[in-house]
Amino acid sequence: MVQVDEDSAGQRLDNFLIRQLKGVPKTHVYRIIRSGEVRVNKGRASADTRVELGDQVRLPPVRVSERVAEKSEAMAAVMARGAPAREFTVLFEDEHVLAIDKPAGVAVHGGSGVSFGVIEQLRMARPQARFLELVHRLDRETSGILLIAKKRSALKHLQDQFRERETGKTYLALVKGAWPASKKVLDKPLHKYLLADGERRVKVVAKDDPDGMRSVTLVKISPDSPVKTPPGGEAAAAGRLDPGFSLLEVTIKTGRTHQIRVHLASEGYPIAGDDKYGDFELNKALQKQGLKRMFLHAWRLQFNHPATGERIALLASLPSELHEFLVHVAKPKS
Repeated sequence: MVQVDEDSAGQRLDNFLIRQLKGVPKTHVYRIIRSGEVRVNKGRASADTRVELGDQVRLPPVRVSERVAEKSEAMAAVMARGAPAREFTVLFEDEHVLAIDKPAGVAVHGGSGVSFGVIEQLRMARPQARFLELVHRLDRETSGILLIAKKRSALKHLQDQFRERETGKTYLALVKGAWPASKKVLDKPLHKYLLADGERRVKVVAKDDPDGMRSVTLVKISPDSPVKTPPGGEAAAAGRLDPGFSLLEVTIKTGRTHQIRVHLASEGYPIAGDDKYGDFELNKALQKQGLKRMFLHAWRLQFNHPATGERIALLASLPSELHEFLVHVAKPKS
């Protein structure tokens, strides 16, 4: 039995358990919640239940594999030595919330073979900060806007906005080929699964699949896209021209794992440089042209300030390496 303390109050039950049961796979955590083995104040609870100060949470016995236990111990040893202190480019900050421009190649937090991430580095750089917690996640390979709460009340308020889809999240993604201008909404359920080596993957499933999570993505071609459809429409473009690349503005209405990457790939337009769902031969060619990472950037974010209610609109410009590559691919062929 574990009692919820002040630092954990307001967390979702699944996130609370993931912290309590270090080294236990997330799939197992969700399984014991669904089965009713986890009890909150002697009653069943769902993964999105918010635990409150003083709640009594019953945890069933769980077994951690030797491999996972060894990784967990190694991780603990690294963290005991401390993550390197690091500050990141600040887009907005006050006493409630911090918004940074996360570079690609940096995980948002430690775990899954990563010793530390943005949040651990920020905590080391700001030892005086009493509270720093991630509001949401970005893939390690994705750059752009990341929100961190500086107060427990702000964390709950902002996470509620993300859950209720009150935020506006738009990404820039470069894909190979001419994206059809008429294709604006991707409404495809997604299902998470694990490969044999334990690595996480996501796939599109049928709408009636019981394991599918509804996932909605809005797509439009950016005005800055290298691809311009000539007079005669898409058919003429497909018939006469090398379509090149399309720069897309992608807005997610649901925040599923790898949602943008899987949705675009399922349409036959994988993101340039995506090493999980992309065109691997194309990626090799693009590396020689200067693209060393996935071309996906969290570009624009809108949310209501957790204290004032003011609508905040943030913008993170394309990183220099993506901007330079975009200019390169957009150059007319001589």
